[in-house]
Amino acid sequence: MIISIMAGGPEYLWPDLTGYKEMTDLWVGVDRGVWALLENDIEPRFVFGDFDSVSEDEYMNINQRLEHINLYPSEKDETDLEIAFKWAVEQKPSEIHILGATGGRLDHFLGNIQLLQKESILPVHKEIDMYIVDKQNIFSVKTPGSYKVTALKDKKYVSLLPVTAEITGITLSGFKYPLIDARLEIGSTLCISNELISDCGNVSFEEGILMVIRSSD
Repeated sequence: MIISIMAGGPEYLWPDLTGYKEMTDLWVGVDRGVWALLENDIEPRFVFGDFDSVSEDEYMNINQRLEHINLYPSEKDETDLEIAFKWAVEQKPSEIHILGATGGRLDHFLGNIQLLQKESILPVHKEIDMYIVDKQNIFSVKTPGSYKVTALKDKKYVSLLPVTAEITGITLSGFKYPLIDARLEIGSTLCISNELISDCGNVSFEEGILMVIRSSD
């Protein structure tokens, strides 16, 4: 099962929704993202939020059209997106794609990125492929292991950023700039803007937590 979550980020940063309409098995809307989905002829099966970013008329429309509405107070210990994301993880899908989670307020953007880095989520990365996607970027997080990286026609750059203080034993093959058993410390730009030289490459490392960013110009 593939779950796609639409948050309330600015529309100009959304990826093309056409492909997501075709591949998504279950849509989830978050606050303003619920209305965004409805305006694009996508009916989310489950929605979450305090709905402080929609008008009264919009909320009435949402309430009339949808069944599984999870309403929360505006004063709470988690963001609407975190609540929806945790619920999605509990469904044990094969993939989770989070859209509308970049742009706008920097604190929300960084908080959204860190959702994939939570200690409670890290073990699940081996079971569920999780992505934050916008028009220009695809973010994911990897724990130690070996990973195949497939070329994407519209995302030729592959950047690797350490989440932890250091990444040890990192090896890159099939890339323009290969590495063998290297060390990557936080703050290093060594693995920014690499590129595949064939249809696929491989990334492996022994220790640490790594963020992978696929980007277009």
